[in-house]
Amino acid sequence: EKPNFETSGKLTENTNTFRGVIIKYNEPPEARRPKKRWRFYPFKGNEALPLMHLHRQSAYLLGRDRLVADIPVDHPSCSKQHAVLQYKLQPYVKPDGSKSSRVKPYIIDLGSANGTYVNSARIEARRYVELFEKDVLKFGFSTRDYVLLSENADTSVLDAEDD
Repeated sequence: EKPNFETSGKLTENTNTFRGVIIKYNEPPEARRPKKRWRFYPFKGNEALPLMHLHRQSAYLLGRDRLVADIPVDHPSCSKQHAVLQYKLQPYVKPDGSKSSRVKPYIIDLGSANGTYVNSARIEARRYVELFEKDVLKFGFSTRDYVLLSENADTSVLDAEDD
């Protein structure tokens, strides 16, 4: 048997522990807090639940482990550390041709058993998927839907459903 010189994760274990729990995720160097005020509008069936503000930090851990999860997802089909909503600074070219950058939201599934879904499509584990206004996220087999909107989004369609 040949020696294995691959990283074991033991070196980052001490720096990646929060409240005694080893976090399965490290933020990338391009992580930034967004200037845009993003929000989750959760729904359980047709019932609207209290909205969640998502602009106060650069990443939000979702999962069943309430010691470390920023957004608890209590369904038994969800993992303790299920997914992360991550904001990343990305370069882009403005319409006038000049270069700039903006902070965009992404979701990454942390290898959960029952997956993370964006607009009803299961995303690949451990890969960032860019999120857009009005995307609907689901975690595992939970009946809750999380609609991603910013504070200036047109919510008239959602308001009309309440009538």
